[in-house]
This record gives sequence, C-alpha cells and structure tokens, in this order.
Amino acid sequence: MSSENPHNDPAEQAALSPAAPSHASNLFCDENGLRAGWRFFVYLLIVLGSGAITAIVVWSFLVPPRGMATPFNRLLEEVVGFALVYGAALIMSRLERRPVGEYGLPVQEAFGGKFWLGFLFGLLEVTLLVGLIAAFGGYSFGNLALHGSEIFRWGLFHLVLFVFVGLFEEFLFRGYTQYTLADGVGFWPAAIVLSLIFGRLHLQNSGENWVGVAGVVLVALLFAFTLERTGNLWYAVGLHTSFDWGETYLYSVPNSGAILPGHLSNAVWKGPGWLSGGSVGPEASVFCFLTMGLQFLVVMWLFPRRGVAAQPQN
Repeated sequence: MSSENPHNDPAEQAALSPAAPSHASNLFCDENGLRAGWRFFVYLLIVLGSGAITAIVVWSFLVPPRGMATPFNRLLEEVVGFALVYGAALIMSRLERRPVGEYGLPVQEAFGGKFWLGFLFGLLEVTLLVGLIAAFGGYSFGNLALHGSEIFRWGLFHLVLFVFVGLFEEFLFRGYTQYTLADGVGFWPAAIVLSLIFGRLHLQNSGENWVGVAGVVLVALLFAFTLERTGNLWYAVGLHTSFDWGETYLYSVPNSGAILPGHLSNAVWKGPGWLSGGSVGPEASVFCFLTMGLQFLVVMWLFPRRGVAAQPQN
C-alpha cells in the first residue's frame, strides 16, 4: 500500500484553498460589499437618469413652457425633486439590503415631535433675526399685501411649498449622499464637502452673493449637526421649513436672493448690506451668524451627546 498522503497533492490543495481577492475586487468592493464611492456614483446615475426622463415628460406634456415660473410649478419642481432623490434611495436600499429609514427620514417619525420642535425653533430664529434687523432700522413690516381668504390661502401654499423644499434639500444633501459618503470618509468630512456644494449652488439664485453663501454653508453645517445629534433629518426639515416660510411669507423678505409672490406684507427692506443682507435677505445679515450660533447651542441643549454620536435610525 502506498504511504503517499492524498491531501498533499499540490493541484488539489490549490483547488481547495480560498482564492486571494483580486485587484478588481479590492477596487469595487470591501468586506461590506460595494464601496461607498461606487454606491454614491450609482445613486447619482439613478437620480440624474430618472430626473432627465421626468423633466422631458413633465415639461413636454404636463406643464406649458411659458408657465414654468409660476408658484404652482415651483411647488411641482420641489415635489418631483424629492420624489426622485427619495425614490433613488429606495432602489439603493433594496440593493444594499437595509431599511430606507437609515438614510435619514424614518417613516415612523414623519412629521412627529422632532419635526415640530425644529419648526418651532426655526420660526423663533427667523423672528429674532428679522427683529434684530428691525431694531437697527433695516426692516419694517409695511402694510398688508394680502386680504381676506388670500392670507390663509397663500400662507398654506407657502407652508406646503417649504415642507417639500425642506424634504428635497435635506434629503439631497444630508440623506443618502451624507450617509454613503460618511461611510467612506467619515461624518464631518462628508458634511463639510456637501455643505460647500450646497452653498455654491445657491450662487445660481438671482440676488445671491458670497456673504449669503457663507451663511448658507453655516446653515448646512447646522443641519448636519442636527442629524448627528438627533439621529435623523426630521428636526432639520422642520427648522428648514419654518425658517423659509417665515422669510418668504410671514416677514416678506428675500429668501436667498429670491422674492416669491404671495408674501403677506409690503415689507420695507433697507440699510447697509451688513445689516439687512441687501438683495440676499436676512441670510447675509451679520445677525444671521449670531442666530445660527444660538441654534447650535439650542441643539446641544435639546439633544445632549450620550457617549457616542447618534446614528441615523432605521
């Protein structure tokens, strides 16, 4: 009988031994699956591809081109925008086998306590900000621009509009994108990059300037801070909603350089740019940086850190 051990066959041992990971595998995948950068790229492709198709359908068949600047179409853009970025995240959640709520908007908390707490402090902030500007002579309410049922109708319209503005912008910059980039480079490096992009895009607004952009970047970092402390985006959506609603409708001032129809009063906006913010609005006022600083303190007070940074909830 031969004494040769059958398990010493080199060919058989090579077949049984686990294959070393290939260079391509290291490039595209890690121990958790597809790398964060590639997941981010796939998400962007889904958003851009579906967005291009949707734009063709909406503007070609549903909305006449000459009516693109109407308030209704602005609302439609925000609704469609949110549907696109959230819908793409739904697809990615299936591919990644995790609940879509992990990306920052858990459905079970929709318009719950965090949203209304954020709404309250957003409204208090814009009131304090405009009040400080008024105290130094840069703002007065003026006479009413709306009367009767129009007051309620436009107030409700702008409220719905800015709910979707908050949902769209928060999820676009601090939802799936923040979650995935943070997985690759860390929470705050991702938040800083996305906040800078958020600010840069605001330069496209008519009347915006670099001071206003600096304020927008600070606001974006505040929203990221609320995500870290609260675990999701609902507080940020509420704050975003009420601040924009207060600027545009309640106090009738420019909102990041934009003045929309249906504002409550014929407000008088005057004084040097450092005070009133000029054509940008309160976000470019020196007092905005003060009120934003107070907002950081409010969030620290409302949501104290418990050992480790909060993670987005399922």
